[in-house]
Amino acid sequence: MLSSSSSILKTVSLRSGRNWIRHGTVTTAAAAATATTTNIRHGTFIKRTFSFPAPKLFDYDTIVKNLKVEDAIESVEQAFGALSKGKVDVPMPMHIGIEESAEAGPGDCHIKGGYVFGAKTFTVKLACVSFYKNLERGLPPGSGVFVIVDAATGAPLAICQENRAMTDLRTGAAGAVAMKYTTPLEGNTIGFIGCGAIARNMARAAAAVRPQFQGVAYGLAGADEFAAQMSEELGLPFTVAESAKDLCAQSNVIFTQTTGANTVVELDWLKPGTTIIASGSDQPTKQEIPNNVLKASKYIADLVKQTSKVGELRGPIQAGIMTEEDVYAELGDLVNGKPGREGDELIVVDLTGTGAQDAAIGQVAWEKLNNI
Repeated sequence: MLSSSSSILKTVSLRSGRNWIRHGTVTTAAAAATATTTNIRHGTFIKRTFSFPAPKLFDYDTIVKNLKVEDAIESVEQAFGALSKGKVDVPMPMHIGIEESAEAGPGDCHIKGGYVFGAKTFTVKLACVSFYKNLERGLPPGSGVFVIVDAATGAPLAICQENRAMTDLRTGAAGAVAMKYTTPLEGNTIGFIGCGAIARNMARAAAAVRPQFQGVAYGLAGADEFAAQMSEELGLPFTVAESAKDLCAQSNVIFTQTTGANTVVELDWLKPGTTIIASGSDQPTKQEIPNNVLKASKYIADLVKQTSKVGELRGPIQAGIMTEEDVYAELGDLVNGKPGREGDELIVVDLTGTGAQDAAIGQVAWEKLNNI
Protein backbone atom coordinates (compact mmCIF):
# COMPACT_ATOMS: atom_id res chain seq x y z
CA MET A 1 0.00 0.00 0.00
CA LEU A 2 1.33 3.41 -0.91
CA SER A 3 2.21 5.73 1.94
CA SER A 4 1.39 9.40 1.85
CA SER A 5 5.07 10.13 1.18
CA SER A 6 5.32 7.75 -1.76
CA SER A 7 5.34 8.90 -5.32
CA ILE A 8 1.74 8.81 -6.43
CA LEU A 9 -0.26 9.30 -9.53
CA LYS A 10 -3.55 11.02 -9.12
CA THR A 11 -5.88 9.49 -11.64
CA VAL A 12 -8.11 12.16 -13.05
CA SER A 13 -10.02 13.04 -16.16
CA LEU A 14 -8.00 14.48 -19.01
CA ARG A 15 -10.36 17.42 -19.29
CA SER A 16 -8.75 20.81 -19.49
CA GLY A 17 -7.82 22.25 -16.14
CA ARG A 18 -7.43 18.93 -14.28
CA ASN A 19 -4.01 18.03 -12.86
CA TRP A 20 -1.68 15.06 -12.82
CA ILE A 21 0.79 14.59 -9.91
CA ARG A 22 4.04 12.72 -10.31
CA HIS A 23 6.97 12.92 -7.80
CA GLY A 24 5.25 15.92 -6.28
CA THR A 25 5.20 17.81 -9.57
CA VAL A 26 1.85 19.06 -10.78
CA THR A 27 1.28 19.09 -14.52
CA THR A 28 -1.82 19.86 -16.53
CA ALA A 29 -3.83 17.17 -18.27
CA ALA A 30 -2.60 18.52 -21.59
CA ALA A 31 1.01 17.84 -20.58
CA ALA A 32 0.12 14.33 -19.50
CA ALA A 33 -2.12 13.58 -22.44
CA THR A 34 0.51 11.54 -24.25
CA ALA A 35 1.53 9.37 -21.30
CA THR A 36 0.18 6.79 -18.89
CA THR A 37 1.68 4.62 -16.14
CA THR A 38 2.35 0.95 -15.60
CA ASN A 39 4.15 1.28 -12.27
CA ILE A 40 2.29 3.42 -9.79
CA ARG A 41 4.59 2.52 -6.85
CA HIS A 42 7.65 4.05 -8.52
CA GLY A 43 5.74 6.70 -10.40
CA THR A 44 7.17 5.68 -13.75
CA PHE A 45 5.45 6.52 -17.00
CA ILE A 46 5.71 4.76 -20.30
CA LYS A 47 4.78 6.83 -23.31
CA ARG A 48 1.57 5.90 -25.02
CA THR A 49 -0.16 8.15 -27.50
CA PHE A 50 -3.60 9.44 -26.53
CA SER A 51 -3.86 11.90 -29.42
CA PHE A 52 -5.96 11.19 -32.50
CA PRO A 53 -4.51 10.54 -35.93
CA ALA A 54 -4.60 13.45 -38.33
CA PRO A 55 -7.78 13.64 -40.40
CA LYS A 56 -7.58 12.54 -44.00
CA LEU A 57 -7.56 15.32 -46.58
CA PHE A 58 -9.59 14.83 -49.74
CA ASP A 59 -8.94 17.42 -52.42
CA TYR A 60 -11.46 18.85 -54.84
CA ASP A 61 -10.51 16.62 -57.77
CA THR A 62 -10.89 13.47 -55.69
CA ILE A 63 -14.32 14.59 -54.51
CA VAL A 64 -15.77 15.48 -57.90
CA LYS A 65 -14.42 12.29 -59.49
CA ASN A 66 -15.96 10.01 -56.87
CA LEU A 67 -19.20 11.65 -55.66
CA LYS A 68 -22.36 12.06 -57.71
CA VAL A 69 -25.70 13.62 -56.81
CA GLU A 70 -27.35 10.21 -57.14
CA ASP A 71 -25.17 9.00 -54.26
CA ALA A 72 -26.73 11.52 -51.90
CA ILE A 73 -30.46 11.37 -52.66
CA GLU A 74 -31.44 8.47 -50.41
CA SER A 75 -29.30 9.70 -47.52
CA VAL A 76 -30.63 13.25 -47.80
CA GLU A 77 -34.22 11.98 -47.98
CA GLN A 78 -33.70 9.97 -44.80
CA ALA A 79 -32.12 13.01 -43.13
CA PHE A 80 -35.17 15.13 -43.93
CA GLY A 81 -37.40 12.46 -42.47
CA ALA A 82 -35.31 12.36 -39.30
CA LEU A 83 -35.30 16.16 -39.14
CA SER A 84 -39.10 16.21 -39.18
CA LYS A 85 -39.15 13.76 -36.26
CA GLY A 86 -36.77 15.88 -34.20
CA LYS A 87 -33.95 13.38 -34.64
CA VAL A 88 -31.43 15.85 -36.07
CA ASP A 89 -29.50 18.49 -34.16
CA VAL A 90 -29.31 21.44 -36.56
CA PRO A 91 -28.17 24.80 -35.15
CA MET A 92 -29.01 27.99 -36.98
CA PRO A 93 -26.40 28.81 -39.62
CA MET A 94 -23.69 31.30 -38.78
CA HIS A 95 -23.08 34.05 -41.31
CA ILE A 96 -19.98 36.22 -41.62
CA GLY A 97 -20.23 39.14 -44.03
CA ILE A 98 -16.95 40.22 -45.60
CA GLU A 99 -17.47 43.86 -46.47
CA GLU A 100 -15.50 45.12 -49.41
CA SER A 101 -12.33 47.02 -48.60
CA ALA A 102 -8.89 47.50 -50.07
CA GLU A 103 -7.81 44.26 -48.42
CA ALA A 104 -10.89 42.06 -48.51
CA GLY A 105 -14.21 41.05 -50.00
CA PRO A 106 -16.85 41.43 -50.95
CA GLY A 107 -18.08 38.00 -49.96
CA ASP A 108 -19.95 35.89 -47.48
CA CYS A 109 -19.08 32.95 -45.27
CA HIS A 110 -21.68 30.47 -44.03
CA ILE A 111 -21.06 27.90 -41.32
CA LYS A 112 -23.52 25.05 -41.00
CA GLY A 113 -23.55 21.66 -39.41
CA GLY A 114 -25.69 18.89 -38.07
CA TYR A 115 -25.95 15.44 -36.59
CA VAL A 116 -28.54 12.83 -37.54
CA PHE A 117 -29.38 10.63 -34.56
CA GLY A 118 -27.73 7.23 -34.80
CA ALA A 119 -25.29 8.18 -37.57
CA LYS A 120 -21.62 7.32 -37.30
CA THR A 121 -20.47 10.83 -38.20
CA PHE A 122 -21.50 14.44 -37.97
CA THR A 123 -20.45 17.33 -40.16
CA VAL A 124 -19.44 20.97 -39.86
CA LYS A 125 -19.20 22.98 -43.07
CA LEU A 126 -17.59 26.30 -43.91
CA ALA A 127 -18.78 27.70 -47.23
CA CYS A 128 -17.48 30.92 -48.75
CA VAL A 129 -19.63 32.42 -51.49
CA SER A 130 -20.04 35.54 -53.61
CA PHE A 131 -16.36 36.45 -53.69
CA TYR A 132 -16.96 37.78 -57.18
CA LYS A 133 -13.64 39.62 -57.45
CA ASN A 134 -12.04 36.18 -57.60
CA LEU A 135 -13.08 36.05 -61.25
CA GLU A 136 -10.57 38.83 -61.94
CA ARG A 137 -7.94 36.66 -60.27
CA GLY A 138 -8.79 33.61 -62.32
CA LEU A 139 -10.40 31.94 -59.29
CA PRO A 140 -13.95 30.72 -58.62
CA PRO A 141 -16.19 32.94 -56.48
CA GLY A 142 -16.96 30.12 -54.04
CA SER A 143 -14.93 27.75 -51.91
CA GLY A 144 -15.36 25.68 -48.80
CA VAL A 145 -14.50 22.70 -46.64
CA PHE A 146 -16.44 19.96 -44.89
CA VAL A 147 -15.11 18.59 -41.63
CA ILE A 148 -16.41 15.05 -41.06
CA VAL A 149 -16.24 14.00 -37.42
CA ASP A 150 -16.45 10.61 -35.71
CA ALA A 151 -19.68 10.73 -33.71
CA ALA A 152 -18.35 8.19 -31.20
CA THR A 153 -15.06 9.88 -30.32
CA GLY A 154 -15.47 13.47 -31.50
CA ALA A 155 -12.29 13.16 -33.56
CA PRO A 156 -12.16 14.72 -37.04
CA LEU A 157 -11.97 11.94 -39.62
CA ALA A 158 -11.68 13.94 -42.81
CA ILE A 159 -11.38 17.42 -44.24
CA CYS A 160 -12.98 17.67 -47.65
CA GLN A 161 -11.79 20.57 -49.79
CA GLU A 162 -15.05 20.52 -51.67
CA ASN A 163 -15.16 24.12 -52.90
CA ARG A 164 -18.96 23.90 -52.91
CA ALA A 165 -19.08 20.61 -54.85
CA MET A 166 -20.57 18.66 -51.93
CA THR A 167 -22.84 21.59 -51.09
CA ASP A 168 -24.16 21.59 -54.65
CA LEU A 169 -24.64 17.81 -54.52
CA ARG A 170 -26.68 17.89 -51.34
CA THR A 171 -28.71 20.83 -52.72
CA GLY A 172 -29.42 18.81 -55.84
CA ALA A 173 -30.39 15.84 -53.69
CA ALA A 174 -32.86 18.03 -51.79
CA GLY A 175 -34.29 19.11 -55.13
CA ALA A 176 -34.79 15.45 -56.04
CA VAL A 177 -36.61 14.80 -52.76
CA ALA A 178 -38.84 17.84 -53.33
CA MET A 179 -39.63 16.71 -56.86
CA LYS A 180 -40.38 13.16 -55.74
CA TYR A 181 -43.20 14.31 -53.46
CA THR A 182 -44.65 17.31 -55.35
CA THR A 183 -44.68 16.45 -59.08
CA PRO A 184 -46.42 13.96 -61.38
CA LEU A 185 -44.67 10.71 -62.17
CA GLU A 186 -44.70 11.39 -65.90
CA GLY A 187 -45.19 14.13 -68.45
CA ASN A 188 -43.08 16.80 -66.75
CA THR A 189 -41.56 19.78 -68.47
CA ILE A 190 -38.91 21.13 -66.13
CA GLY A 191 -37.66 24.69 -66.34
CA PHE A 192 -34.35 25.87 -64.94
CA ILE A 193 -33.99 29.57 -64.17
CA GLY A 194 -30.31 30.12 -63.54
CA CYS A 195 -27.95 27.78 -65.36
CA GLY A 196 -24.88 27.34 -63.18
CA ALA A 197 -23.47 24.46 -61.16
CA ILE A 198 -26.53 24.04 -58.93
CA ALA A 199 -28.82 23.88 -61.97
CA ARG A 200 -26.71 21.06 -63.38
CA ASN A 201 -27.05 19.08 -60.18
CA MET A 202 -30.77 19.80 -60.06
CA ALA A 203 -31.13 18.45 -63.59
CA ARG A 204 -29.16 15.31 -62.73
CA ALA A 205 -31.18 14.84 -59.56
CA ALA A 206 -34.45 15.36 -61.40
CA ALA A 207 -33.47 12.65 -63.87
CA ALA A 208 -32.80 10.28 -60.98
CA VAL A 209 -36.39 10.50 -59.71
CA ARG A 210 -38.25 11.42 -62.93
CA PRO A 211 -36.21 9.75 -65.70
CA GLN A 212 -38.26 11.11 -68.58
CA PHE A 213 -38.82 14.85 -68.91
CA GLN A 214 -38.32 17.78 -71.23
CA GLY A 215 -35.98 20.50 -70.04
CA VAL A 216 -36.20 24.25 -70.63
CA ALA A 217 -33.42 26.65 -69.66
CA TYR A 218 -33.25 30.38 -69.09
CA GLY A 219 -30.47 32.44 -67.57
CA LEU A 220 -28.70 35.73 -67.92
CA ALA A 221 -25.68 33.72 -69.04
CA GLY A 222 -24.85 30.13 -69.92
CA ALA A 223 -28.28 28.83 -70.90
CA ASP A 224 -27.19 27.49 -74.30
CA GLU A 225 -24.18 25.71 -72.83
CA PHE A 226 -26.28 24.29 -69.98
CA ALA A 227 -28.97 22.98 -72.34
CA ALA A 228 -26.44 21.36 -74.66
CA GLN A 229 -24.49 19.72 -71.83
CA MET A 230 -27.53 18.39 -70.01
CA SER A 231 -29.12 17.09 -73.19
CA GLU A 232 -25.97 15.16 -74.07
CA GLU A 233 -25.33 13.92 -70.53
CA LEU A 234 -28.88 12.90 -69.65
CA GLY A 235 -30.09 11.91 -73.11
CA LEU A 236 -33.13 14.17 -72.73
CA PRO A 237 -34.39 17.09 -74.84
CA PHE A 238 -33.47 20.57 -73.59
CA THR A 239 -34.38 23.87 -75.19
CA VAL A 240 -33.60 27.49 -74.34
CA ALA A 241 -36.45 29.88 -73.51
CA GLU A 242 -36.48 33.46 -74.69
CA SER A 243 -37.44 34.77 -71.25
CA ALA A 244 -38.42 33.65 -67.78
CA LYS A 245 -42.05 34.26 -68.75
CA ASP A 246 -41.65 32.00 -71.79
CA LEU A 247 -40.09 29.32 -69.58
CA CYS A 248 -42.98 29.46 -67.11
CA ALA A 249 -45.52 29.10 -69.91
CA GLN A 250 -43.89 25.82 -70.94
CA SER A 251 -43.06 24.31 -67.53
CA ASN A 252 -45.01 22.54 -64.82
CA VAL A 253 -41.88 22.23 -62.65
CA ILE A 254 -39.52 25.18 -62.19
CA PHE A 255 -36.17 25.11 -60.45
CA THR A 256 -34.83 28.56 -59.51
CA GLN A 257 -31.18 28.86 -58.53
CA THR A 258 -30.12 32.45 -59.02
CA THR A 259 -28.30 35.05 -56.95
CA GLY A 260 -31.62 36.08 -55.41
CA ALA A 261 -30.94 39.73 -56.21
CA ASN A 262 -34.36 39.99 -57.91
CA THR A 263 -37.52 37.93 -58.11
CA VAL A 264 -37.61 35.77 -61.22
CA VAL A 265 -41.25 34.70 -61.75
CA GLU A 266 -44.70 36.32 -61.64
CA LEU A 267 -47.97 34.81 -60.47
CA ASP A 268 -49.77 35.30 -63.78
CA TRP A 269 -46.97 33.53 -65.67
CA LEU A 270 -47.56 30.22 -63.88
CA LYS A 271 -49.63 27.32 -65.16
CA PRO A 272 -52.09 25.49 -62.86
CA GLY A 273 -50.37 22.66 -61.03
CA THR A 274 -46.91 24.23 -61.13
CA THR A 275 -44.23 23.24 -58.63
CA ILE A 276 -41.48 25.77 -57.94
CA ILE A 277 -38.36 24.50 -56.19
CA ALA A 278 -36.41 27.56 -55.10
CA SER A 279 -32.84 27.31 -53.81
CA GLY A 280 -31.38 30.77 -54.37
CA SER A 281 -32.22 32.39 -51.03
CA ASP A 282 -30.04 31.74 -48.01
CA GLN A 283 -29.59 35.28 -46.65
CA PRO A 284 -31.99 38.02 -45.55
CA THR A 285 -31.02 40.07 -48.60
CA LYS A 286 -32.12 37.48 -51.17
CA GLN A 287 -35.52 36.64 -52.66
CA GLU A 288 -36.37 34.78 -55.87
CA ILE A 289 -40.13 34.31 -55.48
CA PRO A 290 -42.56 37.26 -55.14
CA ASN A 291 -44.64 37.54 -51.99
CA ASN A 292 -47.96 37.08 -53.81
CA VAL A 293 -46.74 33.81 -55.37
CA LEU A 294 -45.73 32.53 -51.96
CA LYS A 295 -49.06 33.60 -50.45
CA ALA A 296 -50.99 31.80 -53.20
CA SER A 297 -49.01 28.59 -52.87
CA LYS A 298 -49.00 25.45 -50.80
CA TYR A 299 -45.74 26.51 -49.20
CA ILE A 300 -43.24 23.83 -48.10
CA ALA A 301 -40.02 24.64 -46.26
CA ASP A 302 -36.89 22.62 -45.81
CA LEU A 303 -36.70 24.05 -42.27
CA VAL A 304 -39.15 26.74 -41.16
CA LYS A 305 -36.83 28.25 -38.56
CA GLN A 306 -34.43 29.01 -41.42
CA THR A 307 -36.77 29.92 -44.25
CA SER A 308 -38.58 32.42 -42.02
CA LYS A 309 -35.31 34.28 -41.47
CA VAL A 310 -33.12 33.76 -44.52
CA GLY A 311 -35.37 32.07 -47.09
CA GLU A 312 -38.33 32.98 -49.29
CA LEU A 313 -40.75 32.96 -46.35
CA ARG A 314 -39.00 35.94 -44.79
CA GLY A 315 -40.38 38.34 -47.42
CA PRO A 316 -44.13 37.74 -46.96
CA ILE A 317 -43.70 37.54 -43.18
CA GLN A 318 -42.07 40.96 -43.18
CA ALA A 319 -44.81 42.23 -45.49
CA GLY A 320 -47.43 41.00 -43.03
CA ILE A 321 -49.24 38.73 -45.50
CA MET A 322 -48.00 35.36 -44.17
CA THR A 323 -46.99 33.82 -40.87
CA GLU A 324 -45.35 30.55 -39.97
CA GLU A 325 -48.88 29.19 -39.48
CA ASP A 326 -49.32 29.43 -43.26
CA VAL A 327 -46.59 26.85 -43.87
CA TYR A 328 -48.19 23.67 -45.18
CA ALA A 329 -45.32 21.39 -44.21
CA GLU A 330 -41.62 20.90 -43.97
CA LEU A 331 -40.09 18.64 -46.59
CA GLY A 332 -39.45 15.95 -44.00
CA ASP A 333 -43.17 15.81 -43.25
CA LEU A 334 -43.76 14.69 -46.83
CA VAL A 335 -41.05 12.05 -46.48
CA ASN A 336 -42.87 10.82 -43.39
CA GLY A 337 -46.22 10.50 -45.13
CA LYS A 338 -47.98 13.87 -45.30
CA PRO A 339 -49.50 14.34 -48.79
CA GLY A 340 -47.52 16.41 -51.25
CA ARG A 341 -49.24 17.20 -54.52
CA GLU A 342 -52.98 16.55 -54.29
CA GLY A 343 -54.35 18.34 -57.38
CA ASP A 344 -53.57 21.35 -59.54
CA GLU A 345 -52.48 23.57 -56.65
CA LEU A 346 -49.44 25.83 -56.89
CA ILE A 347 -46.60 24.47 -54.74
CA VAL A 348 -43.45 26.29 -53.68
CA VAL A 349 -40.65 24.35 -52.01
CA ASP A 350 -38.15 26.63 -50.29
CA LEU A 351 -34.65 25.15 -49.97
CA THR A 352 -32.28 27.20 -47.84
CA GLY A 353 -29.96 24.26 -47.15
CA THR A 354 -29.88 22.54 -43.78
CA GLY A 355 -27.25 21.02 -41.57
CA ALA A 356 -29.16 17.75 -41.92
CA GLN A 357 -28.22 17.66 -45.61
CA ASP A 358 -24.61 18.48 -44.77
CA ALA A 359 -24.54 15.66 -42.23
CA ALA A 360 -26.01 13.29 -44.81
CA ILE A 361 -23.59 14.12 -47.62
CA GLY A 362 -20.72 14.05 -45.13
CA GLN A 363 -21.56 10.47 -44.16
CA VAL A 364 -21.88 9.47 -47.82
CA ALA A 365 -18.57 11.13 -48.65
CA TRP A 366 -16.75 9.40 -45.80
CA GLU A 367 -18.09 5.98 -46.75
CA LYS A 368 -17.06 6.41 -50.39
CA LEU A 369 -13.82 8.36 -50.14
CA ASN A 370 -12.37 6.43 -47.21
CA ASN A 371 -12.35 3.29 -49.33
CA ILE A 372 -10.67 4.57 -52.48
